[in-house]
Amino acid sequence: MAFGYHPPSLKTANEVVLDKPGKASYDSPASFRIIVLLKTILIILERIMPVRLSAIARSKGLLHPNQCSSLPGLRSSDACLTLIHEMRTLQRPRLQVSTLFLDIKAGFDNINALTIRARHLASHIPSYMVDWVSSFLSERTCTLVFQGSPNRPSPVSVGTPQGSPISPLLFLLYVAPLHMSIPKGLMVSYVDEFSITVASPSYRSNVRRLQRLYSTIAARGRDLGVSFSVPKTELIHWRTPSQRTPPSTTPIELEDHLFRPSGVVRWLGSWFTPALSTTHHFSHRVSLSQAVFSFVKRLSSPGAGIRPLLCHRIANGLLLSILTYGADLFTPNYVALRRMDSFWHRVQRWTTNNFFSTPPSILAREACLPPIVSPCRYRRRLAALRVACSPP
Repeated sequence: MAFGYHPPSLKTANEVVLDKPGKASYDSPASFRIIVLLKTILIILERIMPVRLSAIARSKGLLHPNQCSSLPGLRSSDACLTLIHEMRTLQRPRLQVSTLFLDIKAGFDNINALTIRARHLASHIPSYMVDWVSSFLSERTCTLVFQGSPNRPSPVSVGTPQGSPISPLLFLLYVAPLHMSIPKGLMVSYVDEFSITVASPSYRSNVRRLQRLYSTIAARGRDLGVSFSVPKTELIHWRTPSQRTPPSTTPIELEDHLFRPSGVVRWLGSWFTPALSTTHHFSHRVSLSQAVFSFVKRLSSPGAGIRPLLCHRIANGLLLSILTYGADLFTPNYVALRRMDSFWHRVQRWTTNNFFSTPPSILAREACLPPIVSPCRYRRRLAALRVACSPP
């Protein structure tokens, strides 16, 4: 690595082709997902370079401050929190706020080694890092693995393997020029997910601004060889809880596609509504937790199966994490909290194998699983402490 050389024996990978569930037709390559299987020693070696490269990229200004992924101390909740904070700030002077959500099409597959090398050299990054990245991205081969595949390696001229520890960071460096400063607005991204937020006295003005901004970012993307998946684009017109006017139905037209404002938008695992109601988000978390629980509880039927201690670990480590995801961003209201409590009581009974008539307070102590309001409050306090201690 210090000599800027990546061994050819580590440039090969097996890529398993899997079906994406729920697709109406599998005639298109977009209906399949490719999982890259890398060698263990390669993953260990590639963990070293992101640590060094991310620190230098930040100091050289190669990363935009609103890129919230693949960097130490940042995660998806930071992007969501930034979006919510900016939206609420823009609403204070009684402006109308709108957000356009974009998704880069096949982002990791379009990284050009020559383009990223030229940018790194112009930024005076150490030569051994530039040479190693160029060596890592060049002369790669992959073998597609599926039923009836010929199992022959094929050369890969562009792109970086998904699953490599350094691939997300290289992608961030590659698409950083897409970011721009927006007066009375904000652009936030997490890997290949972008959001553009603007504010003006009317939603129609917001739509016109978003169309101009999309044209600019799409032109920058063409210069880099990347494009946005237009069918995945979503628009939301934000509202305040006290707003009594009918919701705006002003659509936006992008590349001959008409997008009407959505009542619910899923972004980075969180569900957003125009008024930021928490009911929809936590209803989805409860539904997902119930689906996982229906599978997990088969491991321990009443009077048999795994021990209560292991049931407690599954409940605390798996089900609680799924159920309270997003609790650091949203505070569950009364309706959502009742649904979460009802599900959590079922988990507590499964853990202890108690009767249904057992009072919830005794059930929580017996299962060593606190009421659901306590983990939610704990996650919000950790998020507040993390924001308070973060650098400006």
